[in-house]
Amino acid sequence: MIAAIDTNILLDILIPNAKYAKSSKAVIDDAFRNGSLVISEIIYAELSSQFPTKNELDHFLIETGIRLVHSSSDSLHAASLAWKEYLATKGKKSGICPYCRSKLQWTCFKCGEKIPVRQHILSDFLVGGHALKQADRLLTRDRGYYRTYFKELKIISPATTSVFSHSPQP
Repeated sequence: MIAAIDTNILLDILIPNAKYAKSSKAVIDDAFRNGSLVISEIIYAELSSQFPTKNELDHFLIETGIRLVHSSSDSLHAASLAWKEYLATKGKKSGICPYCRSKLQWTCFKCGEKIPVRQHILSDFLVGGHALKQADRLLTRDRGYYRTYFKELKIISPATTSVFSHSPQP
């Protein structure tokens, strides 16, 4: 089994987050025992900011058994389809909490104007497309929009240590 890892899971163990560090490490360890771990170019780029040099990041990946797997045209296409769906429904779903799905609204403190909430950017969808086409599952804490826009993707979240999938169960 191949598990793609989202940046937030790796940051939980690199910058210890008391709430998720232990459960994120457990999810990574379990995925490693059951197969291999991969990241996309997006995750590599996001992780790079946490390391003083490229060599130190590369050493971390080698030591942890995490491989950088470049996106295929199929994964990029899957990301574009999900992105297109997001853009088409963004007005209806913008400002939705990724955890509880409640509607969010921001207001400027100075002028009182309502501010549109931008929740996702194309890179989020590239991560989802990569996991969908080049792995068997995604380890992430951002399960809400992945479940919405990548329905076939199996998601493992340390917050609940549950597997989420909209795929029919055998």
